Amino acid sequence: MSATAKPVNQKAWFLVLPVFICVAFSAILPLMTVVNYSVQDIISPERRVFVGTEWFAAVMRDEELHSALWRQLGFSAAVLAVEIPLGIALALSMPAQGWKASAVLVIVALSLLIPWNVVGTIWQIYGRADIGLLGAALQWLGVDYNYTGNATDAWLTVLVMDVWHWTPLVALLCFAGLRSIPDAYYQAARIDGASKLAVFRYIQLPKLRGVLMIAVLLRFMDSFMIYTEPFVLTGGGPGNATTFLSQYLTQKAVGQFDLGPAAAFSLIYFLIILLLCFILYNWMQALGQAEKEPQHG
Repeated sequence: MSATAKPVNQKAWFLVLPVFICVAFSAILPLMTVVNYSVQDIISPERRVFVGTEWFAAVMRDEELHSALWRQLGFSAAVLAVEIPLGIALALSMPAQGWKASAVLVIVALSLLIPWNVVGTIWQIYGRADIGLLGAALQWLGVDYNYTGNATDAWLTVLVMDVWHWTPLVALLCFAGLRSIPDAYYQAARIDGASKLAVFRYIQLPKLRGVLMIAVLLRFMDSFMIYTEPFVLTGGGPGNATTFLSQYLTQKAVGQFDLGPAAAFSLIYFLIILLLCFILYNWMQALGQAEKEPQHG
């Protein structure tokens, strides 16, 4: 270390102390409470029995949980498969600058400003055949559509609702990523006579990798925790067609008041999201590294 180096200002740690306190009260303490509940059988407020890992074992054997998990995985995969390409396409078609760009940005962001319960209510009305535009249009076209009585229709309606609500987020992230690409890349592509597809493949898509990683992780986590919209729209039905993991957890904790199993399931739920995000992140990182490595003949 250089003799002229300045000593570290230890008082700077006090600047981050409020952040640690907020995290402790908003995340760590509630998490410890859930862990405490997950190993106890709460018979009454005054009587609790330690059961160890019994609730975890019971939750892992729950067939309804297995069904909800597969239903959730399918929904999240469908969300990513639709919203990411659609968001990229929307960002590519948006004006780059001027008043048109500002107007389009405002219009695109409108759906993001609507609360989740209002989104569910809007689509609940929108999909009805008697008063809703979507339901009436499909009925006029001769399509047998009934999201309250048909499981496939209900699942697709929830998917389309989520795509309508959250694709603008992906589009706005990609739009910001596209605007950060220097013009020198495009000038070189024009000199080489590159097509629009080549520009997208070799310039825009690689430069969007960081933004797309954020978009994929955000949309995956949000879709895996979806609750309000399908609850308002379908109530989890018909049957269990749109009962995803978050709603299943709520039924356990609030509907049945099984706090022990619900706490154990919430921890498993958290670990599932953490594990899948870790796998998804590393997979996208590996794809990026593979493309950067030189190809040898």
